Amino acid sequence: MEEQKKVPRPDPIIIHLGDMGRYQLLYCMLIFLSKFPSGWVTMSHMIVSAKGEYYCEDGEDVDPCTEKCKSPTFNRTVFTETINMSFDLTCDRFWLASLSQLLVMGGIMSGAMVFGVLSDKFGRRIIFIIECVVQLVFGVVAAFSLNYPMYALFRYLHAAVTGGQMTTSFVLIMEIIGPKYRETMNVLYQIPFNLGHATLPLFSYFLRDWHYFYLSFSLFSVVYLVYICVILESPRWLFATGRLEKSIPIVEKIARRNGRSPENIEQIRPQMEAAFQQLISSGAKKKGSILDLFRTPNLRRNTIIMLYEWYNVCMVYYGAAQFISTLSGNIFLNIFISGLLGVPGTILCVFMTKYLGRRTTMIISNAISTFGFLVIACITILNPTTVVVFAIIGLFGASITFPNAYLYAGEIFPTIVRTTGMGLCSCIGRGGSMIAPFITSDLALYSPVIPPIVYAASAGIGFVLTFFLPETKGRVVPETIEDGEALHFRKTD
Repeated sequence: MEEQKKVPRPDPIIIHLGDMGRYQLLYCMLIFLSKFPSGWVTMSHMIVSAKGEYYCEDGEDVDPCTEKCKSPTFNRTVFTETINMSFDLTCDRFWLASLSQLLVMGGIMSGAMVFGVLSDKFGRRIIFIIECVVQLVFGVVAAFSLNYPMYALFRYLHAAVTGGQMTTSFVLIMEIIGPKYRETMNVLYQIPFNLGHATLPLFSYFLRDWHYFYLSFSLFSVVYLVYICVILESPRWLFATGRLEKSIPIVEKIARRNGRSPENIEQIRPQMEAAFQQLISSGAKKKGSILDLFRTPNLRRNTIIMLYEWYNVCMVYYGAAQFISTLSGNIFLNIFISGLLGVPGTILCVFMTKYLGRRTTMIISNAISTFGFLVIACITILNPTTVVVFAIIGLFGASITFPNAYLYAGEIFPTIVRTTGMGLCSCIGRGGSMIAPFITSDLALYSPVIPPIVYAASAGIGFVLTFFLPETKGRVVPETIEDGEALHFRKTD
């Protein structure tokens, strides 16, 4: 049966701005800076809770956790102070250090969801600026925590606003770039996370006390106060939510800075008003909620699959990174290598998504991760070096999936629920990253093949499910719930 074809609406924003003007490029570069804390806050646990040797000065054979030891102490050769030393996280209190990292991932998870909903309700700009200011405050307070409960609380809050900032900043970029450069800019947006992760040793090598180490990267958020003056509200969000009179001046301002002719700028108002009337006549909703992601069959299927893809890549990426980071005795080199490994995967993702599309790229990257961990799980006679090589292959596949998951989700979710959808994805994804340390460490105590089996199975399921997602390469970004519902994996145009 022949389907009734609908003429797609032209993009009401990009038609006036172009896919990538000089102002949009500068705008994206500025927002890229806000991504660095995601790597610092998420991965700094490896430094602040580095487990220096805990021993008894009374003798080598005396257990420091027993009453026989009168002088227990830490080896402070590498780090002069960690949270384990400051808060006496020793013996039966060691687990509290891991709990604090669980709270960090939980903070990113809840923050992405909460701030995502707030961003869809109140606007991208105001929420983004609030996130940047509060991130500075919570980071500084956390650095001077007086006890463990205070540290755990403010680490959670610091992570929560960072998780919200990750989602909101991505959407700000997503909604101002045209389809021609969207995959490039949105994928490159992930590189600051990798660089943030890789530069942690630079801070920690010179600042061996966790208080000053944590304060050093937290104070970097002072730079983000400039956003108060330079960040504009998303004209796409204003348009989609019925705030046409606020959207038009912003589009005119950006078009003027992009060097558009006065004649073209004069056409912006009448054309946007006509596009808005078309939007109204379609009967589309101007506001959405998280429930709208699950009301209709196509959008519901796309949402559920995308949620799994985020869960999968977060678990595999963080699990593999933690595994690789334990391979050498030099903690600074470990963290640098595990962070830097994400850069080539991210760069390759730019070309793959551009020329192969989002779906094919995710299929291939999941297959790479599955292969790497499946070899480790199935061939038990591998020597340690070979295990490392295949673990790196698995991590490399995940490093391609990670930026693609951001891009893909941003193009599947409609504008009126985009940050809600992205926040939900990040929320579920952080659930995967929360259990990754337990898979890598605790399950390995039962059998060393369990972690690679779990990671291979997770990536393998992601490989299969991706076939049921629509290809979004080159398509107009969905504005309404109806636009999102029109995306089906069997439709190619």
